[in-house]
Amino acid sequence: MSSIPEHCPGVESESAGKESACQGCPNQSICASGAAKGPDPGIALVQQRLSSVKYKILVLSGKGGVGKSTFTSLLARGLASDINRNVGILDIDICGPSIPRIMGVLNEQVHQSGSGWSPVVHQSGSGWSPVYVEENLAVMSIGFLLGSPDDAVIWRGPKKNGMIRQFLSEVDWGNLDYLVIDTPPGTSDEHLSATQYLLGGSQSGSGTVGAVVVTTPQEVALLDVRKELDFCKKVNLPVIGIVENMSGFICPKCKVQSEIFPPSKIGGGAEGMAKEYGVPFLGRLPLDPRLGKSCDSGEHFLESLPESPAAKSLTQILDGLISSVENKMETD
Repeated sequence: MSSIPEHCPGVESESAGKESACQGCPNQSICASGAAKGPDPGIALVQQRLSSVKYKILVLSGKGGVGKSTFTSLLARGLASDINRNVGILDIDICGPSIPRIMGVLNEQVHQSGSGWSPVVHQSGSGWSPVYVEENLAVMSIGFLLGSPDDAVIWRGPKKNGMIRQFLSEVDWGNLDYLVIDTPPGTSDEHLSATQYLLGGSQSGSGTVGAVVVTTPQEVALLDVRKELDFCKKVNLPVIGIVENMSGFICPKCKVQSEIFPPSKIGGGAEGMAKEYGVPFLGRLPLDPRLGKSCDSGEHFLESLPESPAAKSLTQILDGLISSVENKMETD
């Protein structure tokens, strides 16, 4: 698998750092000097660390504001509702980490484990112990490393990529059944780094790594999400399925459904896009103001309102996702 930009000559090329496409790249001088030639040693470190993680799921969307972090939290909590599963959430949205708040662990701190030195936090320790929400549900986010939730992370691409590499190679997850990875919008640095390390440079992809793509029904969102599906195709990342979030509003009192973000009659919303690209459509999650409130307060929505339309919809999505992951990804 290649996770470099389309016109990049590649770090192993003799013209690395010397092509016109290299102009403006922050790694141009490193590539030109030859220091970047050869395989990234971080790939082996990540593969070794995550060898005890059975399934890795990236939650993606080319569009911001479609509810990736909300869906990530619901997916992880749903998976962890089976006490026999060990689940982790990795938040690689470096500039906008919202998982700590959504999971109710905003003011927690991570601790170093083992021995060594971390170039990011400048403390002794070869790894981090994640924050545990439940005995079988752990969380890691840069939000735990900030002095305040209001602190801005103002980093260029290489430093963000280094942080992602540390998260993937230095967090002591233990044995996990599922690692759910929340990503920022787009198809750029964070996504390229994550797929490169998770897929381990494989040209054919990996049966234990896949993506769930989240969108809202309207065409303006689908336009960006199509780019995400194209990204997955180009980097050989299998798509487990598409979820349509904010798919109608069901009034908690009268139960009448309204379409807040109506899908295009021509495109058919997320389900139509799934057919267009030949990927599974996992289902729809309705808007529910109580879900937004539970995310703000860090509450367990699925436990608080198990009979809500959103909770029932998630159960159906979860069943389809687990079936796809455990029955299909293993055979890929």
